[in-house]
Amino acid sequence: MAISIQTNVSSIVAQDNLRVNNDFQNRTIQRLTSGYRINSSGDDAAGLAVANGFRSDVVELQQGIRNANDGISKLQIVDGGLNNITKIVDRLKTLATQSATDTFTGNRATLDAEFQTLLGEVDRQAANVGLDNGGGNNVAISVYIGGGSSAANAAVTVDLSGATNQVDSAGLGLNTSAVDTSANALTAIADIEAALDALGGVQGTVGTGQNLLQYAVNLAQTQVANLSAAESRIRDSDVAAEAANLTKGQVLQQASLAALAQANVGPQSVLALLR
Repeated sequence: MAISIQTNVSSIVAQDNLRVNNDFQNRTIQRLTSGYRINSSGDDAAGLAVANGFRSDVVELQQGIRNANDGISKLQIVDGGLNNITKIVDRLKTLATQSATDTFTGNRATLDAEFQTLLGEVDRQAANVGLDNGGGNNVAISVYIGGGSSAANAAVTVDLSGATNQVDSAGLGLNTSAVDTSANALTAIADIEAALDALGGVQGTVGTGQNLLQYAVNLAQTQVANLSAAESRIRDSDVAAEAANLTKGQVLQQASLAALAQANVGPQSVLALLR
């Protein structure tokens, strides 16, 4: 093997290996301190694209869960109003039944006055829950949740639109009812029974909507957990493996420094030939 003073090949090789070992150690330290295996696109470009897709799906679903919970709250408010209107209709039936009998000896005008006042209260409460003609909730309520293969699959719709879902006195067919006579009271009883059936249908729609939204929340939470786990497997660092790599990098760095020191003093052996 030729001995050269001008070019110290051993030193060059040692310097290159030291550079490689320093890069390896720096990358390992970055992964340990950040907690991520992928800290830049160059670390894993394909994996980064997939992980970003998972992360995007997660944030969509997280907001979708909040949307669904808001929808459930909205329907619960409507349901509470419907329950109260049902109680008022029960009182209407009590008054109508009282007036319908020929054995009633009181003042039917007094019964009818309360009856008409309660019909007005039905209208007020129906307006408050938005289920009167033109009311804010007398529409098809679409709640976007996400996680579906298409926009249609990503939303839950609760249809409260149309006259069949209006629970004011007109929508329930009670706006012309009265109990001022026994005959009118009998007619009112039949109208009230139909109104209770209609109310039950609206309550059924609201209850079904709440259940659908809760099922959607359950699915979305499962999807968030699974997508987060999938992203973690791609993006996050394996701390145990990186800790082992750090030890390996430190040993290699020290060995490279020691070898470089030896390689740098190697050309001094040429002086022995010149003595």
